[in-house]
Order: sequence, then structure tokens, then C-alpha cells
Amino acid sequence: MRSHPRPHDGRGHPRPRRPAALRTGAAALVAALLATGCEAAATQGVQEQAEPFTTVRFTLGPQGGIEVHGASRDTVTPAGSYTVSAGRAHPFARPAGRLLVVLRHWPETGSERASRGRAPRLLEPPEQSAVETGFVVDTTGWALADLDGHPLQWLRDDTIRVDTTNGAVGDLTRLTLSRPHGGRSGQPQPPPGDRDCEKPSQTVLPAVEPGAPVTAVLTALRERCLDVQYAALPGPGRPGTVQRVHVPLTGHPVATAFLPPLDGTTTPGRTPGDKVHTDPSRPTTLVLTR
Repeated sequence: MRSHPRPHDGRGHPRPRRPAALRTGAAALVAALLATGCEAAATQGVQEQAEPFTTVRFTLGPQGGIEVHGASRDTVTPAGSYTVSAGRAHPFARPAGRLLVVLRHWPETGSERASRGRAPRLLEPPEQSAVETGFVVDTTGWALADLDGHPLQWLRDDTIRVDTTNGAVGDLTRLTLSRPHGGRSGQPQPPPGDRDCEKPSQTVLPAVEPGAPVTAVLTALRERCLDVQYAALPGPGRPGTVQRVHVPLTGHPVATAFLPPLDGTTTPGRTPGDKVHTDPSRPTTLVLTR
């Protein structure tokens, strides 16, 4: 009697042949999976690349309470907070290729001091100490700075300072850094006086007219190699224009030349055209009309 082969060992029947269409389909499936995997890896690599810088906004009041907003807030690195007195500036270290933002305010315990209202000089008395808080921002190129919605200057590898110590309780100051939009290249060259500039011991006071554009006054100050910080206060004139400039002088912790002179008065040695001794440890303050 002829024995039947075991039903599952495959020795009693020839090995079945796979249709060509099945082999072609399998190869296509493998190719599709490989292509999908490569595309996914490429997409993941693109997503891992840093997004281009767009906008960062710093919001603070006279007592600080600093908040950072904007799509590019991840490019901001805190640089510390330091107590400073008599208008002097803390010497923050700025890494090459980065912007340094310095925000001057009262400590949070100084709410009573700030509630006294605005002093006419924007400089705290010698016995009072303010705080400077710094941030390093990687804008990967030129960025436009504006204060309370009004353009100030183009920045790259530079430092910008904003003073809020003369604000009243409830005032908020907004400093915004943004890249150019619409394909514009932005500022093509560094502003005058930004490179190879030494802080002067003497300078000639420039003429400043209320309502002048920021660009013109800033250029005059930077041509004299003066460090500039910004402030914004209510006042007459068109918002975003220059209201006043305070140039720090040597000889006293709060000695300052006011441009234009306060209330139309003239002070010998402190009027436009006079040659004065400046204090390099204190920044010149350019006040905008809010």
C-alpha cells in the first residue's frame, strides 16, 4: 500500500510558485516604505533646524516685572540682574554676534518710591539704587528695535538700554526686536560711531530740538561716541519723536546737561555748543515722547 505523505512537511507536493505580480507588489511596497522613511527623516531634520528670528518683546514697569513675549522668545538668555546707583551702568559682557538688552528699573520693593510720580531729571538721587537686568538675544543678523511701537534703530552686535525708573506706577514700557519683513535686507551698514569708538572725556553738546526724529539725534550722539539709553515719557509733541536728551557730566553723581535746556533756561557750560566733561560710567539718556 502506498503511503500518503505527511500533510504539513511539504515533501509530498512541489513548492508553490509565487506569481510575478505578487513579487512586483512586494518590491513596490518595500520601495514605498524606504521612500517614506527617508522622507520622514528629512522632514525631521528640517524641523530640528532653528526657526529664523522674527520677533521678541520685553514688557516691564518701573518696578521691573519683566515679561518676554514673541515667536522667537527662545532666543533670549538671561544675563543677570545687578544693583546700580547714581545713574551708573553695569558692565555686562556681550557675546560676539549677539544683541545685549539692558532694562533699568527699581527693585520690586521700591513701589513706594516709584509711586511718588515722575521726577524732572530721570536720574535717581545718589542714595537710591536701581537695578539693571540684562538679556542676550540671538537675532542671527540685523534687527529693528522699537520702543512703545515707535522705531529706534537697527541693531547688530550691539547693546540697547532702556530706563523705566522715571515711570509712574502702572506704566508699562515695551521694547520690541524684529527682523525685516517682505524681503527687505534691513540696515546695510553699522550706524555712525558704532565701530572703533572710545568713550570721550570731553565732548561738544549737540543742539537738540523737541520733536526731532530719533535717527538724527542718535546719529549726533553716536558721532560723539556717547553710550545711549532710551526712555519714554508722556509729553508734548508727536509720539515717537525726541522730547529731551540728558548728557551725564563729571563732578557730581547726578550732574547732567539737559538738551534742550529746561524751561528755556541757559546754564553756563551746559548749553548746546559748549564743551563739557562727560562721565563715561553713565549713559546718555534719549527721551522719547510716548
